[in-house]
Amino acid sequence: MAGRISKQTIEAVQKTADIVQIVGEYTKLEPRGSDWWGCCPFHGEKTASFHVEPDKRFYYCFGCHAGGDVIKFVMEQEKLSYSQAIESLAKRYGVPVQYEDGYEPKEDTQAKLKNDYIELYERTSGMFHYLLTQTEQGKGALKYILDRGLSLETVNKFKLGYAPSDRRWLKDFLLKKNFSKEFLENSGLFSKKYPDVCLYSNRLMFPIFNRDGKVVAFGGRQLVNEVNSPKYLNSPDLIQYKKEDTLFAFNFAKKAIKDNKKVIFCEGYMDCIAYHQCGIEYAVAPLGTALTEDQIKIIRPFVDEVLLSFDSDSAGQKATLRAILMLRKAGLTVKVIRLEGGKDPAEIMINYGKETLTGYVSNAIVDSDFLLSKLGKEYPIDTPEGKTKASLAFFPYVDSLQSDIMKESCLEQLCQTFNLKPEAVKRDFLNREQARNRLNFRQPENNQKNIPAVKLTAELRSVLAIIAHIDKYNIVRNELTSQDFEDPAAQRLFIVLEECYQDGSLSLTGVLNHCKDERLSNLVTSVISTGEFNDDNADSVQDSIKLLKRRSLERQREKLMQRIRSFNVVTADDQNQLTALLTEKMELDKKLKS
Repeated sequence: MAGRISKQTIEAVQKTADIVQIVGEYTKLEPRGSDWWGCCPFHGEKTASFHVEPDKRFYYCFGCHAGGDVIKFVMEQEKLSYSQAIESLAKRYGVPVQYEDGYEPKEDTQAKLKNDYIELYERTSGMFHYLLTQTEQGKGALKYILDRGLSLETVNKFKLGYAPSDRRWLKDFLLKKNFSKEFLENSGLFSKKYPDVCLYSNRLMFPIFNRDGKVVAFGGRQLVNEVNSPKYLNSPDLIQYKKEDTLFAFNFAKKAIKDNKKVIFCEGYMDCIAYHQCGIEYAVAPLGTALTEDQIKIIRPFVDEVLLSFDSDSAGQKATLRAILMLRKAGLTVKVIRLEGGKDPAEIMINYGKETLTGYVSNAIVDSDFLLSKLGKEYPIDTPEGKTKASLAFFPYVDSLQSDIMKESCLEQLCQTFNLKPEAVKRDFLNREQARNRLNFRQPENNQKNIPAVKLTAELRSVLAIIAHIDKYNIVRNELTSQDFEDPAAQRLFIVLEECYQDGSLSLTGVLNHCKDERLSNLVTSVISTGEFNDDNADSVQDSIKLLKRRSLERQREKLMQRIRSFNVVTADDQNQLTALLTEKMELDKKLKS
């Protein structure tokens, strides 16, 4: 059959490919006699039931019964077709691929495009790194990162970089390197609205690597606070990069994770890098604080224990609770690192040194102790109602545990901590939904504050309409930027939407979690709950876009007119500049009339 890979090639791949090496990249294997054993990478387990027989070039799991040769393993793990898996292994081990009947394969355009974008990001990363470490314009950024306690060795290891203030420089540079305009415009490096403008300006750049150590995306941190721009700006999902199944620094950490059988999940890039510089090299970071199931699957086969190191602020504590429940449901043991004397690991490292940070890791507490301590502070446990609420808040954790013995033990711990009778706690646990309804369970009243109202301007109403139809934000962000707003409150909410979009938490809950201004949070909750922007008013999003674009154009025109009125023509260059301003005014007038 034309197009079929030859039998000789398949046999050569099966014989040449090292199945222990390949499988060992996805789960920790240990030798037992002539075989290798480990936890199955296809299903969650604590006791190793997965084994590889190198002599037979075969793997098999006694738990889920997955089995096959090295080709099937690569197919399953990388989601490739049979021929794609063979071609991938052949390329890795230098086996020439031959086809039957003299067939010449067509180029895999998607695979080529993916590799081309990886090459682009590798090149761009190299240039950002050069600008940070070798140029005058990168000196300020380099001083900032060195002042944060990172060494030059760490800067080089993680290929940290600097994106210059000139937003048009990168496009011009890459065009000179023979990358096409269309290719660059779809790369995720440039604005959709202004394709010649780089997304990153005057930012410290963190390359995001894939499992093989290739740069596939970027995170950019502000070096100067700008109200109308997010602190961190991250690459969107791309053909070579999906944030939900990527972990920052996993390429550096995977050996230490295997060796220590543990992993630290950090909140951000700097925290993760700080741990590595202090010799704790099994630290990784989800891309955004929202840990995903796919990210847990990456580390699941290698670890017995997960340590959480999220920030101590409200958002970090919510991320910690969510991660505990997800990890426990995956059957993993969880501990929480509690930091003192600084908000995050980077601050601990610079203020107190690596030994202090190492000590905090060694003294991480079991998640149940962490939760009970937290609940004891949140609720008035000296009252029956407070004890009941604290217990109801603890029950989801008990639900997430994988064995009845563990559940029983944690309920006993709850009783001892809050001085409760086991019989009563068990009854409420078994009937927890009814108990919640009877108590009308909600957060403590002392968390409620009288907050002054925010003025509901037309711009702010427009953003609220967008939030009410949040699934359409991907359309909105191609039409608007935070620069299109004059009302600071509307601008802040729009930036919150973009941050949620960037870290994969685009939902009403995500907006409320990201919004640090309680007045705006309360406004979002109250206005959305009235149904003013309900499904019957779906045109409100398009109306909002039109209104905001028109207001933005009107402001641009007014600023332009002020410049034109004050312009004093003296030289020929002055006349050329005035002509350019008048041309720009004509273009704005056309847009306003359309």
